[in-house]
Amino acid sequence: MAGDGPRHVLDGYKVLDFTHIVAGPTCTLMLAEMGAEVIKVEFAPDGDAARRGPHVVNNRSGYFVQHNRGKKGLCIDLKHPEGSEIIKGLIPQVDVLVENYAPGVMGRLGFDYSAVSSLNQGIVMCSISAFGQRGPLANEPGFDYLGAAYAGIVSMCGEADGPPYVPMVALGDVSTGAHAMGAICAALLGRARTGRGQHLDISLLDTYMHYHECGIETHSLSGGEITPTRSGQHSWYAVPAGIFKGRDHYFIIIAPLDHHFAALCRAMGEPRLADDERFKTNADRLKNLQELVAVIERWLQSVGDEVAMASLKEYRVPHAPVLSVAEAVRHPHLRERGTVRTVHDRILGDFDVPGFALRFSGYPQRLELEAPMLGEHNEEVLSRYLGYPSSRIRELEQKGVLHSAAM
Repeated sequence: MAGDGPRHVLDGYKVLDFTHIVAGPTCTLMLAEMGAEVIKVEFAPDGDAARRGPHVVNNRSGYFVQHNRGKKGLCIDLKHPEGSEIIKGLIPQVDVLVENYAPGVMGRLGFDYSAVSSLNQGIVMCSISAFGQRGPLANEPGFDYLGAAYAGIVSMCGEADGPPYVPMVALGDVSTGAHAMGAICAALLGRARTGRGQHLDISLLDTYMHYHECGIETHSLSGGEITPTRSGQHSWYAVPAGIFKGRDHYFIIIAPLDHHFAALCRAMGEPRLADDERFKTNADRLKNLQELVAVIERWLQSVGDEVAMASLKEYRVPHAPVLSVAEAVRHPHLRERGTVRTVHDRILGDFDVPGFALRFSGYPQRLELEAPMLGEHNEEVLSRYLGYPSSRIRELEQKGVLHSAAM
């Protein structure tokens, strides 16, 4: 957008951000990517533990920068009465407060939803946690993989006769942050109608349960006769849908629908295979899975990766090579769309991060965002929002209420 119009769809909204590590910062990063002003509040003196996450160059963490671009940095001793007064002054001036501390922490600091809403009736407060604000697990310490374990996700990963595997990426944290972002935007729409804010309880465990596209309903509707579990490299209910070894790469091929399977057979130069009694229906293919895997892998390895991909593409068989991280960040499609994006940091220089997944026709240009140094915007935030003079800010620094560092 040109001229004096909004920078992006959430331009003008203000967010007070009490988040750390990944799940909460994902939510507030997405809000910042859409133009909201995000004030990141960090505990003095060390701030977000992500500031020490990999990869660190010149005391600056790429992990922190990736998840916290576009935010103002405020570092306060929140246990000091004068630190608490700063937050009390900021709450009436923002639209959203996001936190992902363990349930009860914000209350002990004096900022549970009851206290926050008494200061700002219209505020949307979003609490992100591993297991939710209520329930038997609510007060247990939680991380992404623990939620995956409780949700039955880990039980689905690995070989049938082997131990379960954990997906070694932050599927739950990032998805929970995205769920929280969506809930916040919906709550802001609700506030536009009613004038009232509300408290959002978003949990990683609740989010993870959504990953079961059919396991829960299948187990329930079968009366427990079917208990989905890990099935190695191939789907437990749809065939073929899994990982196949090619000559140089592994491939994922998904062709359980009859027309896709027929197309796969044509791509392999064996059209009559679609009418083979062993493979005629999905149920047949599931029963004879290992025979079918052997047929497909024999073809892949005989023709080579490039020929195989060209043939699969010609017949529109859903497939993809299993790319490494290094291969993925170089892929022309990911580069052209900005799915992988090069950003600039004043300490780290240029480096790649995952791009912003949401695209808006009215705001086609991505915002150029920079992550804050620890407490970098203490003076800017306190002077602009609360009218503090420089002398007052220097006094708070000397008392240790405010803290800053070049990191």
